[in-house]
Amino acid sequence: MQKKTFIIGCGTIGRLVARLAMEQGWDVSALTRSAENAASLQALNIRPIQGNLDDPESLQDLPVKDAVAFYFAPPPGGGFTDTRVRSFCSAIRQGEEPARVIYISTSGVYGDCGDRSVTEETPVNPQTARARRRYDAETALLDFGRERNIPVVILRVTGIYGPGRLPYSQILQGVPVLEENIAPLTNRIHSFDLARICMAAAERGEPGDIFNVSDGHPSTMTSYFNAVADHLGLTRPPQVSLEEAQRVMPPLMLSYFSESRRMDNDKMLRKLGIELLYPTLKEGLKACGEAETTKV
Repeated sequence: MQKKTFIIGCGTIGRLVARLAMEQGWDVSALTRSAENAASLQALNIRPIQGNLDDPESLQDLPVKDAVAFYFAPPPGGGFTDTRVRSFCSAIRQGEEPARVIYISTSGVYGDCGDRSVTEETPVNPQTARARRRYDAETALLDFGRERNIPVVILRVTGIYGPGRLPYSQILQGVPVLEENIAPLTNRIHSFDLARICMAAAERGEPGDIFNVSDGHPSTMTSYFNAVADHLGLTRPPQVSLEEAQRVMPPLMLSYFSESRRMDNDKMLRKLGIELLYPTLKEGLKACGEAETTKV
C-alpha cells in the first residue's frame, strides 16, 4: 500500500520534505490558502488541498486518514495560544486519524539556559510570546494524540539556514549585531538536514517523542552573521554594546540575542539514526548559493 503524507505549511521545509517523500514513492498532498500557491504546488506534483487554518469551516475532508501529517504552519501572531493547531485537530473526524503527526516546534521553549547543555529532559521555560505559542501547540498536539491514539513526534528546531535562508538583506543593510564577547550562544540546522530529520521522525519516532534538532555546534549569532557575510563577500555587520543594541536593533533581531542555549542533539542522532550532511556551519554554507535574498 502506497504511503501518504499531508503537509500543513508547505513552505521551504515542506517542499523539501515533499521531494524526499516523492522520491520514496509516497503520495503527497498539502494544505494551501490560495489558488496561486495551489498552482505552484501542482507544478511540483504536490496535490493542493484548499483550506485556511484561520477559518475552521474551510477545513473539510482533509486527506489525513492513515497519512503522515507534517505540521509546519506557524502559530498566529499575538497571544499565547495556537488556534491554528486546534483548528487542525478539530477538523480530523473520528475514524479519519492520521498514521502520525510530526510537528516542528522551536528550541525557544527552553528559554534562556546560559551555557548549560540543553537536553530533551531540560524543563521548558518559554519566555517569549512566540515560544509560548509553540509550547502551547506542542501540548495541544500531544494531548490530542493521546486522546485519539495518534502518534505525535515533536521536533524542537534551532535556527534554520540554507539556500534562501541566509540573512542577506540584514547584512547588506548593515543591521548591527552584539559585540562578540557578549553575544549569547545560538544553534543551527541546515534546511536539507532538517528535511531528512523530518522523514526519519516519520519512520522511527515513537509516540510522544521529543527531539532537539541542531547540528550540535553552537556558536554566537555574531559569529554566524560574520561567517555568512564572509561567504557572501559582504562587509561584516557592525558590532554594538547591549545598551546600544536596545536603541538601534530591530525588536525581532534583538530577541534573538536575548537568550542563550547549548543544544544537545545526541538523542536525535542516536534514535533517528541521522548522519548529518552538514554537521558544521562551514560545510553548510558551502552548499548555499551566492545570491541569497531572504531573511533569517
